[in-house]
Amino acid sequence: MTSTPATHRASFAIGDEKLAKRVVDLLTESFFEGQAAIAAFVQPNGLWDITVHFADPPDQASIRDLVGIAAGQDVAGTIAFDTVEAKDWVKASLEDLVPVPAGRFVVHGQHDRDRIAPNKLGIEIEAALAFGTGHHGTTRGCLLLLDHVLKAWRPRRVLDLGTGTGVLAIAAARALHENVLASDIDPVSVEVARENARLNVAGHLVQAITATGFSAPQFAQRGPFDLVLANILANPLRQLATPMARHLAPSALVILSGLLTAQVPGVIAAYRARGLVPLRHQRIEGWSSLLLRRLG
Repeated sequence: MTSTPATHRASFAIGDEKLAKRVVDLLTESFFEGQAAIAAFVQPNGLWDITVHFADPPDQASIRDLVGIAAGQDVAGTIAFDTVEAKDWVKASLEDLVPVPAGRFVVHGQHDRDRIAPNKLGIEIEAALAFGTGHHGTTRGCLLLLDHVLKAWRPRRVLDLGTGTGVLAIAAARALHENVLASDIDPVSVEVARENARLNVAGHLVQAITATGFSAPQFAQRGPFDLVLANILANPLRQLATPMARHLAPSALVILSGLLTAQVPGVIAAYRARGLVPLRHQRIEGWSSLLLRRLG
């Protein structure tokens, strides 16, 4: 049984990314480790949903004051407080987690392991582990573009940048039977990716490392890359355009995701300036994934 005790929750939404980050930073600085768990997610409509879980009932007036300092009293007035009942969250999440098809790939949980068609490449990722179960439009968009690429080409040096659960690295490694370098800034995600790779009989093919950007020596050792998969967010993708271009082989392909559709032109412009041109645009549930090729 993996039930968690009842927790207390504060939730609200902010339409401005800078304000949302300011609020998250202030809340993070205001609580000791273990007092609160803070999560912020951007929705396809551009709103940032912010949720704070507390082990003990919070001082609601203080929370409103903190949010008001960072984002104004109008936002502070929208905060909703409630109590989340004790629940087996893993079981509950698995009940709603159906297999996700993406071309030749099917991302599934353990409970659906025996239901995957023999002509499909099943990738087992549990919902409890981390972001990147395949159910988010960005992950599925990447897998569909990867499937499209592999129908006509066989890259040998592959990088999954910002690997999360490792689903993209596992998909590439198992489809190609080639080594894949996977990196993430979060060491917990790296451990999750390693465990998932072992679970999917790809542990010998996926090398998962903790790294920021392209700073680790493994990038130079394993590159230049024929294919890069990067399911991150628009701002870091724009910032990574120059270092990524330096690590690409001639005519390399790049799959970018984590983009709201309105952010696509800015990202394309950043990569076009570094010699990459867009080939394909995948849209799913308000999210966009791009396939680009390096010229030359």
